[in-house]
Amino acid sequence: MNKKIARSGTFTDNMKLPIHRWFRYSAGFSAEWVQSEIQRYEEETGIKAIILDPFVGSGTTAFSACANGNDAYGFDGHPFIARIAKAKNLWYLDEYDFIKACENVIITATKSTKKTTRHDESSLLGKCYDFEALSNLDNLRFAYENLATKDPIWELVRLNITSILRACSKAGTAQWQYILPKKSKSKVLDVKEAFLGKAKLMANDMKLVKRAMWTNTAHIYEQDVRNNIDAPKCNLLITSPPYPNNYDYADATRLEMMFWGEIDGWSDLKIAVRPTIIRSCSQHSSGDKIILDEILEEPLLKPIIDELTTVTRELEKVRLTKGGKKTYHTMVAAYFLDLAKIWENSRKVMSDDSQICFVIGDSAPYGVHVAAERWLGKLAVASGFKNFKFEKLRDRNVKWKNRTHTVPLHEGQLWLRG
Repeated sequence: MNKKIARSGTFTDNMKLPIHRWFRYSAGFSAEWVQSEIQRYEEETGIKAIILDPFVGSGTTAFSACANGNDAYGFDGHPFIARIAKAKNLWYLDEYDFIKACENVIITATKSTKKTTRHDESSLLGKCYDFEALSNLDNLRFAYENLATKDPIWELVRLNITSILRACSKAGTAQWQYILPKKSKSKVLDVKEAFLGKAKLMANDMKLVKRAMWTNTAHIYEQDVRNNIDAPKCNLLITSPPYPNNYDYADATRLEMMFWGEIDGWSDLKIAVRPTIIRSCSQHSSGDKIILDEILEEPLLKPIIDELTTVTRELEKVRLTKGGKKTYHTMVAAYFLDLAKIWENSRKVMSDDSQICFVIGDSAPYGVHVAAERWLGKLAVASGFKNFKFEKLRDRNVKWKNRTHTVPLHEGQLWLRG
């Protein structure tokens, strides 16, 4: 198998690439693979690719398009992550202005004698930082807030502070970005050194991509794509939606949002984040108090209604035998309704000669298999796309199989045409 194709389902390579490495966020594929797909599409069609990503995240597809000189339109309903992507999209600004702004922040922060008032050991911030580290980070925050103007360079400074929060924390981080306060790290970076080091890396990256002739910035919007997408006609869609596997994207940035004062705790995510992101975790569906019968009556789900009903009714029964009684039954139903809406909205802005790739994996909550790629393919065809096919890339969750369930799971690329 081609190396780029084989590694298309991993984001780890992105942490070595300019701009992409500014903020670590879970992505479903590698940036280099996206670039190769853009090039392949243009070679096969002779048409300049105009790219859509309805789940832009921190911008893997969007900035791969920038590297290739293509227009890209990216949307994300997560307000914090959309702001991260927009900040990364400022790579074209003057790197010397950026360094100067960061130096001014350090000078102001260093002069401050304030100590944090937020070190409550029962809070997430108190569990993740010792008193000195949180005081130093808060002084960076105060300096930024006092110095920042409407000049967009300050969004890059804010991104710098955001990006070092975990490196300066004593708490561990799970592979998929959950904070683990009960696990401590062996290496914790000094706040000042981390901030200045990241500033240098970001400035060097800004130089690198300009030398590499990145010529286009992406068009990135904070928007719930279950609503109409406002974009010109595109001919290539490359994305990876959340999988129906109970990963809580709202919770993934809880530490960062608490640091900036955007939320006070986990419960605030229900108001600050969940209303504009798709329902891919049981915490979301439980909080929304979704009624399964109402979801199953939705006309958009007609192409998969028999299979969906069978699976969700089984989950409805199985959950009552489990200690957590997680609402996987309503999560799965709501997830596919959300994706059906997104297929319809995406189809409206995709040209008739377009190609579509969803990197997606199936799931098996409580051991009940959810055939995500087949159901998404059927929903896509019902919305106007053509002849879906699925190309398996790898087996996944193999090491967990014997601990949770025995259903084999996989990940791959769902391909369609406009």
